[in-house]
Amino acid sequence: MRVNSGLAPVARSAAHRADMTLRERYVARGSPPPHTLHWDDYDALVEALASGLGGGPAMRHFTYEHPVGLQDSDTGVGKPYPVRLAYSDPGGDGEPLIAIGGLTNVAQRFDFLALDAAPALRVIGLDLAGRGCSGWLAELSDYHLETYVEQLRQLMDHLGLASCTLLGSSLGGSTAIRFAARYPRRVHRIVLNDSGPYIPVERRSRRARAVARHYVFRNPAEVFRRTGAAEKHSGPSPDAVLLHSAHHRTRWSDEEAGRVYRHDLRALLAYRAEARSSLDLWDDWAGVQCPVLLIHGVESDATTEETIARMHGHGGLSVIHVPETGHTPTLSDGLLIDEMVRWVCDDRPFGEDRVRPATEWPRRVLYPDDRRSL
Repeated sequence: MRVNSGLAPVARSAAHRADMTLRERYVARGSPPPHTLHWDDYDALVEALASGLGGGPAMRHFTYEHPVGLQDSDTGVGKPYPVRLAYSDPGGDGEPLIAIGGLTNVAQRFDFLALDAAPALRVIGLDLAGRGCSGWLAELSDYHLETYVEQLRQLMDHLGLASCTLLGSSLGGSTAIRFAARYPRRVHRIVLNDSGPYIPVERRSRRARAVARHYVFRNPAEVFRRTGAAEKHSGPSPDAVLLHSAHHRTRWSDEEAGRVYRHDLRALLAYRAEARSSLDLWDDWAGVQCPVLLIHGVESDATTEETIARMHGHGGLSVIHVPETGHTPTLSDGLLIDEMVRWVCDDRPFGEDRVRPATEWPRRVLYPDDRRSL
C-alpha cells in the first residue's frame, strides 16, 4: 500500500493550530499568571483548545462482555457481565489503526495523531475498561493483560474489522504484542510507542508507586503542575497537548470540589501487584509475524538499548529514535507523525534505524517550562 499522507508542515499540524488558538484565548483574558487562574478561566481555555482542534474525533461506545474465563475463580462474579467501553473514531476510508494507551491514558491522547494522519489512516483510540469514558470492571482481579487483549478483540469485531494496524503505548504495546502473537491474521503491522517485550521491574515498580493513589486538583495551577510533571519525560510538547491530555484524563467532582482522575483506582492497584516483577513477553514477541515500528524515546528507562538489540532479531523491525524524550512520546509532533504514516503506508522496513529530533515549540505559558525562551 503506497499512499501519500499529505501531512502539512509542522506549522500547520493539529498541535500547532490548537496551541495558537489556546494562546490567543489566554492573551485575550489578559495573560494572567497561571497560579491566579480560576476554574472559569480553565473552562474558557479548554473551550478554545477544543475549537482549535475542530472538536476532535467523535467518541462512540460499544458493549464489551467480560467472560467468565478471565475472572478469578474466587473473587469473580461467576458469569459474563457487560461493560460499556468508549472509543474515538474519526471515520474515513484510511487504513484502520487502533491505538491503545498506557496505564492511565485515554483515547483523546491520540487526537493529534488522528487529525494529522488523516486521510491516510483512520486512527481509532480505545479507552480500556476503568479509564476515561469507559465503564469499570466488577473486581480488581479482572484488570490484567488478558482482559485488555479480549477488549481489543471485541472492539475489532464490533467495528467489523477482520484485520488492522495496531499502535500501543506502554501497556498498550504489551496488549498489541500479545494480540498479534495470538491472532496473527488480524494484525497488518504494529507501531510500538516506546514499548517492547521487556520492561525492568525497577521501572515498573517506580511507576506503580507514583500512580496508584488518589489525587484531587483544587485549582488549575495544580492541574498544570502535577500533570506536567507526569508528562515531563514524554518529550517537548506545547501547552495545548498537555492540557488536552490532562483535561480528558480528569473530571470535575462536586464531592471533592476539584478535578479528579477519570480512572478506576483498582486498575492501578492491580498493576502495582503485577509490577513486583519485570514484564517478560519474549515468548509472545517470537510469535509476532507482522512488521513492527518502534518509536523509541532515547531517554526512556522502559525500553532500553539492550531490549532493542534483542528485538532486532525480529526481521521486520524498524526503529525511530526520538532524542530529548523518555517513555512514550506524546505523538503530537507533526514531522514524527508524518514519518510514522509513511512507514505504515509504504509497507517497507527501514534499512537502518532513524533519528527524528523532537520539534522545538515556543516556550509554554501555562505549564512549567525550564527551557530558555525561544
